[in-house]
Amino acid sequence: MCFTFSKKERITSEKRVETLFSDGQSFVAYPLRVVFLKMEPTKDLPAVSILISVPKKRIKRAVHRNRLKRLIRETYRLNKHLIDAKDCRLDISFIYVKDELSDYATIEKGMKKALSGLTQQIEKQQNQC
Repeated sequence: MCFTFSKKERITSEKRVETLFSDGQSFVAYPLRVVFLKMEPTKDLPAVSILISVPKKRIKRAVHRNRLKRLIRETYRLNKHLIDAKDCRLDISFIYVKDELSDYATIEKGMKKALSGLTQQIEKQQNQC
């Protein structure tokens, strides 16, 4: 298993972000809101790309927002093997929805719940096609 998180796995394009939020589906795995969009695979992009957001409206201090983003990134990096993206490309956004700071264990629990819920949603979509 490879526990890396490269620059290619991040969503940086404004166009991709807009498409993700306009066409994507969402669900909540507290303390995270997950927005995802399933697309056709391409050669130059990885199978799964993510975006992490901690709103300034909820967490005022930049130090705390950055810490939460680091924790979310780390829990994703260690648990990304739980995503089963067969024959598709996924753009995923993790948005922190809790109003106060969380510890690593809480965020990890939410991330595992989010990734397993994401896998279920993808399987449900594949069954409908």
